[in-house]
Amino acid sequence: MSARLSRRIEVLQARVRALEGVVATTRLLREGTSVDTIAAAVRSGAVLRVRRRWIALPDADARLLSAARGGVTLACSTAAARHGLWVLDQSDVHVAAPAHSGRISVSAGTRVHRSRPLVPRHPEDLVDGVVNVLGVVSGCLPLEQALAIWDSALNKGLVTLDEMRRYPLKGRARELAEQATPLADSGLETFLVVRLRWLRQRLCPQAWILGRRVDLLIGERLVVQVDGGHHVGAQREADVRHDALLALNGYHVIRVGYRQMVDDWPSVQLMIVQAIAQGLHRAR
Repeated sequence: MSARLSRRIEVLQARVRALEGVVATTRLLREGTSVDTIAAAVRSGAVLRVRRRWIALPDADARLLSAARGGVTLACSTAAARHGLWVLDQSDVHVAAPAHSGRISVSAGTRVHRSRPLVPRHPEDLVDGVVNVLGVVSGCLPLEQALAIWDSALNKGLVTLDEMRRYPLKGRARELAEQATPLADSGLETFLVVRLRWLRQRLCPQAWILGRRVDLLIGERLVVQVDGGHHVGAQREADVRHDALLALNGYHVIRVGYRQMVDDWPSVQLMIVQAIAQGLHRAR
């Protein structure tokens, strides 16, 4: 192999890695890579031919490889996680296929969504766009989990409510478009609001009190804080200092952890309703 061809293969490898390790050859050809360079890269083992129009690096992401092989797109919560959105459960794999597509070859247990997307999917995309993700999770996941993903997308500025409401939303997607808010920093904060609405108390997520935001203010004086995995070290010390400042100024703080919210919600709810029953949410 000539030094010139080796260099072209190195450039091809770098480009494929920049595109997450799996890419349609049609894209590379449009960008100027030659058919001969792609063929030489496959022969040398620098890249693998996944199927007729896809190539991948040998260490490419397994889910992207599977999507390319199956002719599908990663979707729903699987795509949400790849966009950096807050997702409670990432164990199941969700993919999307055209509504009237034939037999799909995917791994056992993979959830295949056959529906018309809100935004047309480009045939070279292996991960569904955020708008389509919000559309699919609306009909697939439990309401509070779907709402958490909507809130996360809004919080990160990846979409706006005005934009989402202009799409032809159906069923529960329309409901989520009315409930969603960009205020929640994590899905656990979304869960708090959804699970406490029945109390018919004033719920203020991300209220600014004494120089910092709190996860949820109930009434005038009851603060609920939810610790995620980042509440350690300096972050934890800052939280403790702010809790003390809140207490000194007449606020009552209930601080709970991730596992309590996910695995032991009844105990969290009991603490909150007992505090409200004692009037701790009211200004004295």
